[in-house]
Amino acid sequence: MIQSRKRTSPKDRPATLSFPDHLAVRLESYIEGLEYGEDEYVAPLREAMRYSLLAGGKRVRPVLLMATGAVFGGDPQELLPTAAALEMIHTYSLIHDDLPAFDDDNLRRGKPTCHVRYGESVAILAGDALFAEAFRLICQKQQAAPAAKLAVMEEVAVSTGVKGMVGGQFLDVYGIPGEGPDTVRLLHSLKTGRLIMACVRCGAILSGAPEEQTARLTAFAAELGLLFQIKDDILDVVGETVELGKQAGTDARLDRHTYVSVYGLRESERLAAESREKALAELGQVRGETVDLAGITNYIYERRR
Repeated sequence: MIQSRKRTSPKDRPATLSFPDHLAVRLESYIEGLEYGEDEYVAPLREAMRYSLLAGGKRVRPVLLMATGAVFGGDPQELLPTAAALEMIHTYSLIHDDLPAFDDDNLRRGKPTCHVRYGESVAILAGDALFAEAFRLICQKQQAAPAAKLAVMEEVAVSTGVKGMVGGQFLDVYGIPGEGPDTVRLLHSLKTGRLIMACVRCGAILSGAPEEQTARLTAFAAELGLLFQIKDDILDVVGETVELGKQAGTDARLDRHTYVSVYGLRESERLAAESREKALAELGQVRGETVDLAGITNYIYERRR
């Protein structure tokens, strides 16, 4: 049974809240130890999978899941498989995003993209394999109750399918009628925001969070996803390729709908600050210690890559 904890508003804490690196280190160790079989004939495929998955990054999404679970007393060791699964899915999406059919980028996290290093066919298959392995992890490596496990699988499937990430990618490539604020918000809430929301919701589900608290966290995640995408759009304009670790200016090159293209840079910066405040306000309504979630929020707002 979950015991009620004293609620502490993130706004009442010091402004120096930082990213919970202790969770990222634990996750990194777990991911590095994952195996994908021993068959020699698929060794190049396994190499491509590991190349992309272990290319670095802050691991924001899986750390979000673990930090959310910690609010309600979730066992970090039990949360690791699903956290790693969501990082696999994120990595699969990056591999496919970088392909010539989509963004045609040759740099990711400061390294050649998967298709540049291994070829397009292997890159596509590496992404597909990571997506499948993610569900295998969720199914096989958790001691969660069957109902919770099914709820997590449904959450992940919806957030990555036509009602989530893949649907958003389609809209990003092929466009939808209109170019106003509602259009860009819908596009990015699907492509980016929905998976971020799934990370938070899965952490809540696996740790047995009450429904009312899960609703608060869902509202927090919606603002966090918005903040993440606005910041991403800003960095694509003002960032440098070397600092970002990926090609700057991709959105403009591909004439994509972004917050900066719709609102302009200054207004986008204001919207990012507003989303940060709204996210922290939602956290202030959550019962439990949310310092790590607040730290992630601040990191996303302040990040330079």
